[in-house]
Amino acid sequence: MNSLVDEHIRNSKKWSKELFLLQEILLECGLSEEFKWRQPCYLYGTANVCILGSFKEFCSLAFFKGALLNDAEQLMVSPGVNTVSVKMFKFRSSDEINKLRDLIKTTVFEAIEIEKAGLKVEKDQNNKPSIPEELSAKMEKDPVLKSAFESLTPGRQRAYLMFFEEAKQSKTKEARIEKYIPRILKGKGMNDCICGHSKRMPNCDGSHKYFNQ
Repeated sequence: MNSLVDEHIRNSKKWSKELFLLQEILLECGLSEEFKWRQPCYLYGTANVCILGSFKEFCSLAFFKGALLNDAEQLMVSPGVNTVSVKMFKFRSSDEINKLRDLIKTTVFEAIEIEKAGLKVEKDQNNKPSIPEELSAKMEKDPVLKSAFESLTPGRQRAYLMFFEEAKQSKTKEARIEKYIPRILKGKGMNDCICGHSKRMPNCDGSHKYFNQ
C-alpha cells in the first residue's frame, strides 16, 4: 500500500468509503499501487493498468487499455468522445461495488493478461477528422502555426479538429480557430492548463478563475 494513496483517499470529500473498497479489490488482484497524476494508479510490473477517480456525481475505475477488454455486460463507458483507449466503471455507492466485485476482479485479471501479451490499442487512422478549409488556409499563410499544430499529440489534434468541424458556418469555424490559435502556438490542447495554477495538470481545473479575480 502507498501512504500517498491512503492520504488521498482519506481526504476524499465524498467517495472515501468507495475508493478504499476499490483499492482493496485491486490490491487483492496483485497489482502494485502508486500515486500518479494526483490519483491512485495500479500497475502490473511497470505497466499502468487502471486508475481511480473521484468526481462530483460518481467515483470511477478506469482501465488504460479498456478498449481491449471484453465488457460483455457493457457496463463500461468512455471518459469522453475523443477517448480511444480508456474505458471505465462509474460507481455511486459501496453496495454497487460489492455487487460487481467478482466482475471487477475478472476485468482486472483480463487487463493483466493483456499486459502480459503486450497488446496495444490500435488507433483507427481512417476515423481521423478532416482539417477544415479555414484551418488549412491559415496554416498555409502561417508556417509557424502549421508546425505548432502538427507538433501536437494526435489526441489534441483530434479534439481541435472535431471542435472546429462541429461549427456549421464558416464564420463560426474561423472564430473558433482564431480563439484557439494562441493555445496551439503554446503546444496546448483545448483543455490543458495555461495559467500554471491547476492542481490536475496538464488539465485545466478552473483555478485561473480565482487568480484572475
